[in-house]
Amino acid sequence: MAILKPTAAMTPTWTFFEGEWQPGNVAIMGSRTHAAWLGSMVFDGARAFEGVTPDLDLHCQRVNASAASFFLQPVVSVDRWIELAHDGIKRFAPNTELYIRPMYWAEDGAAGGGVRFDPVTTRWCLCIYEAALPVPTGSAITLSPYRRPTRESAPVEAKAGCLYPNNSHALIEAYRRGFGNCLLRDMLGNIAELANSNVFLAKDGVVYTPAANGTFLSGITRNRVIGLLAKAGVHVVETVLRYNDFETADEIFSTGNFLKVAPITRIDERKLEPGPFYKLARGLYWDFAHGAARQD
Repeated sequence: MAILKPTAAMTPTWTFFEGEWQPGNVAIMGSRTHAAWLGSMVFDGARAFEGVTPDLDLHCQRVNASAASFFLQPVVSVDRWIELAHDGIKRFAPNTELYIRPMYWAEDGAAGGGVRFDPVTTRWCLCIYEAALPVPTGSAITLSPYRRPTRESAPVEAKAGCLYPNNSHALIEAYRRGFGNCLLRDMLGNIAELANSNVFLAKDGVVYTPAANGTFLSGITRNRVIGLLAKAGVHVVETVLRYNDFETADEIFSTGNFLKVAPITRIDERKLEPGPFYKLARGLYWDFAHGAARQD
């Protein structure tokens, strides 16, 4: 099995591919692989940290749902994904902070080529690698000029790799203007999400988040935080939000698999402090992770 040359930033990695664990950046696609040149790939991302794997089962369920939505064949059972994930985690030192990425992709186009991929050629792997949880020091955000597609124009119901150039494009544009992230609108001008995570604001004692309207993934961590806050007695409202709502918010925070729960400390030139709802959400999430999602 070929191993691609790692980049300087690449961390220790194990990939389960073709029936065995392979160390390093395993070559899983060729120049004619449909996914490599036409983007027919879905994935998901779970986390291992501090001895826990919160919502690992939901992430494994979602990669299979993404595959089915994308017309790939979800050939790995959820139980098998979970079993492999725990097996792979054991290849790292205890409590190492890890990213767990199951993937499906199409190997070939229909009739040996072309834009339409052949679902029968679905392949898969599980990649696990060291990825430190960033310290939640806060980030600065702005409004992106780019927008999220609708389900009529892109496969937004799947966590599909072909959607992420849009997010990357928005992030690079924001970085060039001095911001760490940006808010993207849907085609009607309503805020959908940040470029790489879901977003919440608090105003006058109420927490708000954009209603899931088919233009972005309603994240697993997002839904978990909504439930935890609601159970703690916080009034959480999923609704239509405009950029002005964020400009005038008392606090803003994000949720996502990579950072989990993180504060926004500046929107354009207006500074914000990590607020009580952010602190409550992060604390509740950590309590959930350690109380309800321990590794086997």
